[in-house]
Amino acid sequence: MTFTTMFSAALLIGVGATMVMDLWGLLLKRLGVATLNFAMVGRWAGHLLHGRVRHQAIAKAEPVRHELALGWGIHYAIGVLFAMLLVVIVGEGWLLAPTLLPALVVGVVTVVAPLCFMQPAIGAGFFASRTPTPVRNCLKSLATHFVFGVGMFLSAGLLALA
Repeated sequence: MTFTTMFSAALLIGVGATMVMDLWGLLLKRLGVATLNFAMVGRWAGHLLHGRVRHQAIAKAEPVRHELALGWGIHYAIGVLFAMLLVVIVGEGWLLAPTLLPALVVGVVTVVAPLCFMQPAIGAGFFASRTPTPVRNCLKSLATHFVFGVGMFLSAGLLALA
């Protein structure tokens, strides 16, 4: 399998898995569970371009132009990067006959990114420690990344059928 083929597969898997994760977020929102506002991700990225990595509270930071679109774009780009990580780890054999466990493991492991990088950068602290309900928020992140792993498996399964 060529690099281009593996990259294309990872792109489709990442977009598909991120869409599954977004459906999960939509369900949570309809159930009254607060979810991530991707405008805040875009705001953080906009400030990052000007050299500011960390904020006390990203919601209080100066808004940046097109922050919502920027946040959604980053969200999907990260999903594709995580799918590329999976594809590099498992190789082409998995792409031909996907199994659930590797996708779940990579999905769950990727929760380290928000808990140890994004949350501290936007002012929520490591493992959401500066939020009113850190354990609940960590479990919510873990569940979301578990769903992302399921989404990678489902997307790879659909791709293998094509």
